[in-house]
Amino acid sequence: MKQFLMCLLCCLALQANASISVVDDVGNTVVLQRPAQRIITLSPHLTEMVFAIGAGDRIVGTVTHSDYPAEAQHVPLVGDNLHIDLERVVALKPDLLVVWLHGTAARQLDALRALGIPLFYSEPHDLAQISDTLVSLGRLSGTDAQAQQVATNMRQQLNNLAVQYAHRPPIRVFYQVWDKPLYTLNGKHFVSDILRLCGGENIFAGLTTTAPVVSVEAVLQENPEAIVTGDMRKQEENGLSLWKPYTSLLAVQRGNLFAFDSDLLVRPGPRIVAGATAVCEKLDLARSRRGPHP
Repeated sequence: MKQFLMCLLCCLALQANASISVVDDVGNTVVLQRPAQRIITLSPHLTEMVFAIGAGDRIVGTVTHSDYPAEAQHVPLVGDNLHIDLERVVALKPDLLVVWLHGTAARQLDALRALGIPLFYSEPHDLAQISDTLVSLGRLSGTDAQAQQVATNMRQQLNNLAVQYAHRPPIRVFYQVWDKPLYTLNGKHFVSDILRLCGGENIFAGLTTTAPVVSVEAVLQENPEAIVTGDMRKQEENGLSLWKPYTSLLAVQRGNLFAFDSDLLVRPGPRIVAGATAVCEKLDLARSRRGPHP
């Protein structure tokens, strides 16, 4: 009996001291002694993720453009993607900061880290990492079951798309982030993973910079069959009109200039399934325009 009681006490002590540990997207181990109750999200996509896993009611601060879901618009703001109000962040007493690595000034993050506030970095490079991040955030917030379900549904839907388009003829694509200057994305960005899922080939996948500036001449030389942008403004304004004069460009000849809702393409989270579905459908439309001799 004495040995039993000692074992029981040891187990209770271990449970009392149990901590939550996950590895974030840049390889740092994040440790919490209990599920986070006061979360600050420093990017709109992170706000979406935390709401998606059932922990939205624990967000006490966020940044501008955190507009989805609708409830996120009522969360107090602590800054934007590039600058945060450190005093306001500290006053909110967060027990977890969820950060987009390239969206917030490093010095400010260093200052918050020095105060002992746990930081989870989100920097997904592919679709699989997005669902993994959902699971990690679920563990940190104590909403494991819902996070696992959301991640599983996302993986299944993306896998269905992969199976559907696995054997479609490849199609060379230029992804246009912005036109002034002309920005694109390389193959290590998750948008390129969406293109691959749909049978698309990013013509600038091999560039070393994640979001490089390219020239019009470089695009013309590559002669993509489709041009994709996440800018849903009218075509006269969204940058796609830039290509209209270049009638020798294959994408122009065949009318394959496609604009999508950027929130569905560049905000990693469950809604990216809708963005990927839309891209796959448009690239399949481009294939149908090849005629008998592609």
